[in-house]
Amino acid sequence: MDLNQYIEQLQNFDVNNIEWERVGVWPLPARIFLFVLTVAALLVGTYFLTIKDKKMQLQGVQTQEQTLRRSFETKAFEAANLDRYRQQMVEMEESFGALVSRLPSDTEVPGLLEDIDDKGVESRLVIESIDLQPEVSTEFHIELPIKIKVTGGYHEFATFISGVAGMPRIVTLHNFEIKSSKSSGNQEMDVLAKTYRYKNQE
Repeated sequence: MDLNQYIEQLQNFDVNNIEWERVGVWPLPARIFLFVLTVAALLVGTYFLTIKDKKMQLQGVQTQEQTLRRSFETKAFEAANLDRYRQQMVEMEESFGALVSRLPSDTEVPGLLEDIDDKGVESRLVIESIDLQPEVSTEFHIELPIKIKVTGGYHEFATFISGVAGMPRIVTLHNFEIKSSKSSGNQEMDVLAKTYRYKNQE
């Protein structure tokens, strides 16, 4: 059967009067088209019923694999540097202990006030007053403010501040206020000193 006969059969094939029970006598191109359409429908149905779910499962497993791989790399790095981390922890504990040792306890506060007074005398300042203020409690430490009022010159003020900053115990200075004294002609400095106590010492 040549091509012209196939074309003639297709032209005579009425789609509106398809007889499904007589598929075997359909023209060959119509049977081939029906076969291809059936195979395509089976493939599409198989994809949506089976392959698509498997593909989604595969994507989930691949994502999990990447997560586990990153987790493994992180833990492997930590394990490889475990000794160094331990050494850093020891050094941090030593540094922390050294800082805590610089915080005065309750029994050392009077001595600290004497040291501040001595620094004022060494700087040739006149100590007008040293007043303890109410303690301020924070999460990790207790803050003890001390109001200091001294009289002298600018160079003496600088020497005093440098001396207090170099004391063994931690003392920070805040809220500097310098003004001229009307009575003596010198300068007056009001400063707020703060020392700290580690809260666990309580």
